[in-house]
Amino acid sequence: MAILSNVSFSCSNISLKPSLSKSLYSRSHCRLIRCSQQEGKGVVSPLVWSLGEEVSKRSLLALVSASLFFVDPALAFKGGGPYGQGVTRGQDLSGKDFSGQTLIRQDFKTSILRQANFKGAKLLGASFFDADLTGADLSETDLRGADFSLANVTKVNLTNANLEGATATGNTSFKGSNITGADFTDVPLRDDQREYLCKIADGVNATTGNATRDTLLCN
Repeated sequence: MAILSNVSFSCSNISLKPSLSKSLYSRSHCRLIRCSQQEGKGVVSPLVWSLGEEVSKRSLLALVSASLFFVDPALAFKGGGPYGQGVTRGQDLSGKDFSGQTLIRQDFKTSILRQANFKGAKLLGASFFDADLTGADLSETDLRGADFSLANVTKVNLTNANLEGATATGNTSFKGSNITGADFTDVPLRDDQREYLCKIADGVNATTGNATRDTLLCN
Protein backbone atom coordinates (compact mmCIF):
# COMPACT_ATOMS: atom_id res chain seq x y z
CA MET A 1 0.00 0.00 0.00
CA ALA A 2 1.50 3.32 -1.05
CA ILE A 3 2.53 5.76 1.70
CA LEU A 4 0.67 9.01 1.51
CA SER A 5 2.74 12.15 1.96
CA ASN A 6 2.47 15.87 1.42
CA VAL A 7 -1.30 15.59 1.51
CA SER A 8 -2.99 18.96 1.67
CA PHE A 9 -6.28 19.46 3.46
CA SER A 10 -8.17 22.61 4.38
CA CYS A 11 -10.11 22.96 7.62
CA SER A 12 -13.10 25.25 7.58
CA ASN A 13 -13.10 28.10 10.06
CA ILE A 14 -16.86 28.60 9.83
CA SER A 15 -18.54 28.06 13.16
CA LEU A 16 -21.81 26.17 13.33
CA LYS A 17 -22.73 27.82 16.62
CA PRO A 18 -21.34 30.92 18.28
CA SER A 19 -20.78 28.97 21.47
CA LEU A 20 -18.39 26.55 19.77
CA SER A 21 -14.76 27.56 19.67
CA LYS A 22 -12.77 27.30 16.51
CA SER A 23 -10.58 24.54 17.93
CA LEU A 24 -13.57 22.47 19.07
CA TYR A 25 -15.24 22.77 15.71
CA SER A 26 -12.01 21.87 13.90
CA ARG A 27 -11.68 18.69 15.94
CA SER A 28 -15.22 17.58 15.10
CA HIS A 29 -15.00 18.64 11.46
CA CYS A 30 -11.69 16.85 10.81
CA ARG A 31 -12.41 13.44 12.24
CA LEU A 32 -10.32 11.49 9.77
CA ILE A 33 -7.71 14.13 8.91
CA ARG A 34 -5.84 15.74 11.75
CA CYS A 35 -4.98 19.29 10.68
CA SER A 36 -1.72 20.92 11.60
CA GLN A 37 -1.57 24.38 13.08
CA GLN A 38 -0.73 25.84 9.72
CA GLU A 39 -3.69 25.71 7.34
CA GLY A 40 -2.97 23.92 4.08
CA LYS A 41 -0.90 21.17 5.68
CA GLY A 42 -2.19 17.91 7.06
CA VAL A 43 -1.25 14.40 8.04
CA VAL A 44 -3.18 11.18 7.74
CA SER A 45 -4.68 10.20 11.07
CA PRO A 46 -4.21 6.78 12.71
CA LEU A 47 -7.83 5.97 11.84
CA VAL A 48 -7.10 6.28 8.13
CA TRP A 49 -4.08 4.00 8.43
CA SER A 50 -6.16 1.51 10.43
CA LEU A 51 -8.83 1.41 7.73
CA GLY A 52 -6.17 0.91 5.06
CA GLU A 53 -4.56 -1.96 6.90
CA GLU A 54 -7.93 -3.65 7.39
CA VAL A 55 -8.69 -3.43 3.66
CA SER A 56 -5.26 -4.90 2.84
CA LYS A 57 -5.77 -7.82 5.23
CA ARG A 58 -9.21 -8.59 3.77
CA SER A 59 -7.83 -8.41 0.21
CA LEU A 60 -5.01 -10.82 1.06
CA LEU A 61 -7.42 -13.25 2.70
CA ALA A 62 -9.69 -13.15 -0.34
CA LEU A 63 -6.72 -13.82 -2.65
CA VAL A 64 -5.57 -16.84 -0.63
CA SER A 65 -9.11 -18.23 -0.44
CA ALA A 66 -9.60 -17.85 -4.18
CA SER A 67 -6.32 -19.65 -4.91
CA LEU A 68 -7.64 -22.79 -3.21
CA PHE A 69 -10.10 -23.25 -6.06
CA PHE A 70 -7.32 -23.45 -8.65
CA VAL A 71 -5.30 -26.33 -7.19
CA ASP A 72 -4.05 -28.85 -9.75
CA PRO A 73 -6.49 -31.83 -9.62
CA ALA A 74 -3.49 -34.18 -9.73
CA LEU A 75 -2.48 -32.96 -6.28
CA ALA A 76 -5.69 -34.45 -4.84
CA PHE A 77 -4.00 -37.84 -5.19
CA LYS A 78 -0.66 -39.09 -3.94
CA GLY A 79 2.01 -39.94 -6.48
CA GLY A 80 0.47 -37.76 -9.18
CA GLY A 81 3.86 -36.32 -10.04
CA PRO A 82 5.11 -35.16 -12.35
CA TYR A 83 8.52 -35.75 -10.72
CA GLY A 84 10.04 -37.63 -7.79
CA GLN A 85 10.67 -41.20 -6.70
CA GLY A 86 7.13 -41.61 -5.37
CA VAL A 87 5.41 -40.97 -8.70
CA THR A 88 3.01 -43.79 -9.60
CA ARG A 89 0.93 -42.09 -12.28
CA GLY A 90 1.64 -42.95 -15.90
CA GLN A 91 4.51 -45.28 -14.96
CA ASP A 92 5.53 -48.81 -15.89
CA LEU A 93 5.29 -50.55 -12.51
CA SER A 94 5.00 -54.11 -13.78
CA GLY A 95 5.81 -56.69 -11.12
CA LYS A 96 6.33 -54.06 -8.41
CA ASP A 97 5.64 -55.13 -4.82
CA PHE A 98 3.07 -52.92 -3.02
CA SER A 99 1.87 -55.67 -0.67
CA GLY A 100 0.66 -54.57 2.75
CA GLN A 101 1.28 -50.88 2.04
CA THR A 102 -1.03 -47.98 2.90
CA LEU A 103 -1.75 -46.32 -0.44
CA ILE A 104 -4.88 -44.31 0.32
CA ARG A 105 -5.84 -42.08 -2.63
CA GLN A 106 -2.75 -43.16 -4.52
CA ASP A 107 -2.67 -42.15 -8.18
CA PHE A 108 -2.05 -45.04 -10.59
CA LYS A 109 -3.84 -43.46 -13.56
CA THR A 110 -2.73 -44.89 -16.93
CA SER A 111 0.06 -46.91 -15.29
CA ILE A 112 1.14 -50.39 -16.38
CA LEU A 113 0.72 -52.65 -13.35
CA ARG A 114 0.95 -56.11 -14.87
CA GLN A 115 1.66 -58.79 -12.25
CA ALA A 116 2.05 -56.09 -9.57
CA ASN A 117 1.57 -57.34 -6.01
CA PHE A 118 -0.95 -55.36 -3.92
CA LYS A 119 -1.92 -58.17 -1.55
CA GLY A 120 -3.34 -56.80 1.72
CA ALA A 121 -2.74 -53.16 0.69
CA LYS A 122 -5.02 -50.32 1.78
CA LEU A 123 -6.11 -48.63 -1.44
CA LEU A 124 -9.13 -46.61 -0.35
CA GLY A 125 -10.01 -44.04 -3.01
CA ALA A 126 -7.03 -44.99 -5.18
CA SER A 127 -7.27 -44.29 -8.89
CA PHE A 128 -6.57 -47.01 -11.46
CA PHE A 129 -8.20 -45.03 -14.25
CA ASP A 130 -7.21 -46.51 -17.64
CA ALA A 131 -4.49 -48.59 -15.93
CA ASP A 132 -3.39 -52.08 -17.02
CA LEU A 133 -3.69 -54.47 -14.07
CA THR A 134 -3.46 -57.70 -16.04
CA GLY A 135 -2.44 -60.55 -13.74
CA ALA A 136 -2.04 -58.29 -10.67
CA ASP A 137 -2.63 -59.58 -7.14
CA LEU A 138 -5.31 -57.50 -5.39
CA SER A 139 -6.31 -60.17 -2.89
CA GLU A 140 -7.39 -59.05 0.60
CA THR A 141 -7.09 -55.40 -0.44
CA ASP A 142 -9.25 -52.53 0.78
CA LEU A 143 -10.44 -50.95 -2.46
CA ARG A 144 -13.42 -49.01 -1.16
CA GLY A 145 -14.13 -46.04 -3.41
CA ALA A 146 -11.32 -46.92 -5.84
CA ASP A 147 -11.65 -45.91 -9.50
CA PHE A 148 -11.31 -48.67 -12.11
CA SER A 149 -12.87 -46.71 -14.96
CA LEU A 150 -11.54 -47.93 -18.34
CA ALA A 151 -9.05 -50.16 -16.49
CA ASN A 152 -7.94 -53.59 -17.67
CA VAL A 153 -8.64 -55.86 -14.68
CA THR A 154 -8.33 -59.18 -16.51
CA LYS A 155 -6.86 -62.25 -14.81
CA VAL A 156 -6.58 -60.32 -11.53
CA ASN A 157 -6.69 -62.01 -8.14
CA LEU A 158 -9.51 -60.24 -6.24
CA THR A 159 -9.95 -62.89 -3.56
CA ASN A 160 -11.50 -61.33 -0.45
CA ALA A 161 -11.01 -57.82 -1.84
CA ASN A 162 -13.43 -55.15 -0.61
CA LEU A 163 -14.53 -53.01 -3.58
CA GLU A 164 -17.49 -51.35 -1.88
CA GLY A 165 -18.42 -48.14 -3.70
CA ALA A 166 -15.67 -48.53 -6.31
CA THR A 167 -16.18 -47.15 -9.82
CA ALA A 168 -16.00 -49.49 -12.82
CA THR A 169 -17.50 -47.54 -15.71
CA GLY A 170 -16.58 -47.59 -19.38
CA ASN A 171 -14.81 -50.62 -20.83
CA THR A 172 -13.55 -51.98 -17.50
CA SER A 173 -13.02 -55.71 -17.88
CA PHE A 174 -12.80 -58.35 -15.12
CA LYS A 175 -12.50 -61.30 -17.48
CA GLY A 176 -10.57 -64.27 -16.14
CA SER A 177 -10.27 -62.73 -12.65
CA ASN A 178 -10.65 -64.66 -9.40
CA ILE A 179 -13.42 -62.93 -7.42
CA THR A 180 -13.96 -65.51 -4.67
CA GLY A 181 -15.12 -63.64 -1.55
CA ALA A 182 -14.87 -60.24 -3.26
CA ASP A 183 -17.37 -57.61 -2.11
CA PHE A 184 -18.90 -55.60 -4.98
CA THR A 185 -21.44 -53.67 -2.90
CA ASP A 186 -22.61 -50.52 -4.73
CA VAL A 187 -20.20 -51.01 -7.63
CA PRO A 188 -21.85 -49.82 -10.88
CA LEU A 189 -21.28 -52.50 -13.50
CA ARG A 190 -22.36 -52.89 -17.11
CA ASP A 191 -25.02 -55.55 -17.52
CA ASP A 192 -22.69 -57.81 -19.49
CA GLN A 193 -19.99 -57.55 -16.82
CA ARG A 194 -22.46 -58.26 -14.02
CA GLU A 195 -23.79 -61.27 -15.91
CA TYR A 196 -20.28 -62.60 -16.46
CA LEU A 197 -19.21 -62.08 -12.82
CA CYS A 198 -22.37 -63.74 -11.51
CA LYS A 199 -21.43 -66.89 -13.38
CA ILE A 200 -18.14 -67.20 -11.49
CA ALA A 201 -19.10 -65.53 -8.19
CA ASP A 202 -18.50 -67.57 -5.05
CA GLY A 203 -17.56 -67.23 -1.39
CA VAL A 204 -18.09 -64.73 1.41
CA ASN A 205 -15.89 -61.73 2.12
CA ALA A 206 -13.84 -62.36 5.26
CA THR A 207 -14.01 -58.72 6.35
CA THR A 208 -17.57 -57.61 5.55
CA GLY A 209 -19.27 -61.01 5.83
CA ASN A 210 -21.12 -60.37 2.57
CA ALA A 211 -21.56 -63.11 0.00
CA THR A 212 -20.06 -62.17 -3.36
CA ARG A 213 -23.18 -63.17 -5.28
CA ASP A 214 -25.35 -61.01 -3.05
CA THR A 215 -23.14 -57.94 -3.55
CA LEU A 216 -23.38 -58.44 -7.31
CA LEU A 217 -27.17 -58.62 -7.08
CA CYS A 218 -27.12 -61.97 -8.89
CA ASN A 219 -30.46 -63.67 -9.48
